[in-house]
Amino acid sequence: SGRAFAVATGWQESKVSRIENGKQNASEGDIRVWCTKTNKPEQVDDLIATVRHIDELWLEWRRQFQGGAEKRQSKAIPVYAKTKVFRIWHPTLVWGTLQTSEYAAATFRQVVDFFDIPDDTEAATAKRLERQQYLYRGDRIFNVLLAEQALYTNFGGPEVMKGQLDRLLAVMRLARLSLGIIPRSAPIHIWPGNSFSMFDDKLVLVETYSAEFSITQPREIELYTKAFALLKQSAVYGTAVRDLIFAAIQHFDQMPTD
Repeated sequence: SGRAFAVATGWQESKVSRIENGKQNASEGDIRVWCTKTNKPEQVDDLIATVRHIDELWLEWRRQFQGGAEKRQSKAIPVYAKTKVFRIWHPTLVWGTLQTSEYAAATFRQVVDFFDIPDDTEAATAKRLERQQYLYRGDRIFNVLLAEQALYTNFGGPEVMKGQLDRLLAVMRLARLSLGIIPRSAPIHIWPGNSFSMFDDKLVLVETYSAEFSITQPREIELYTKAFALLKQSAVYGTAVRDLIFAAIQHFDQMPTD
């Protein structure tokens, strides 16, 4: 009971009640005591990670984009600088760090229109492209998975798409970049779900239409690690990827440019 728990911890009953009912946040010390007294020490790391990042857990895009899209792009730079291993999954478009300026600008114009925010497409595009420096610096490893649909989702028209596909052909030769494509008919071992980006084993970012979900709890990160491994089982690499990209280029070659 709450009364027995208060006696066991030396807390006031009112404190136990407030934490149980969400009227008071538990401190890291409170969490350690709570898990010790309930014989659940394995929960400590996950709960402390939640407390540390509770304000960042769910950030609405409207709030992040209040002054335009550039500010959100700037926030990514320190994360990239600290990360050694990237694991990226996107089922519908090319990952931002591999985008051409034209392709990126087309995506930002959609963001501006969708959220009705100030149009800083040029500045946001420049900041996104700034992340590409990390493809060539240090000993970072980039594991990128795209669904075949990402090669066909049309941002900016045929010429923009052909430029973007040429860019993929170029970057896939980078020694520390592993680019896998999941063919549309490949057997799948887990539902594709939302796109997500993993930064080492410390942070996972999941994007939805309304918000960005920031995951730091070790137990949840393990699930995304498992999901990435299952998705990877369906992917092809090397020559097979080039063949898929060439097929997509041929598709856009046959489309009218007007």
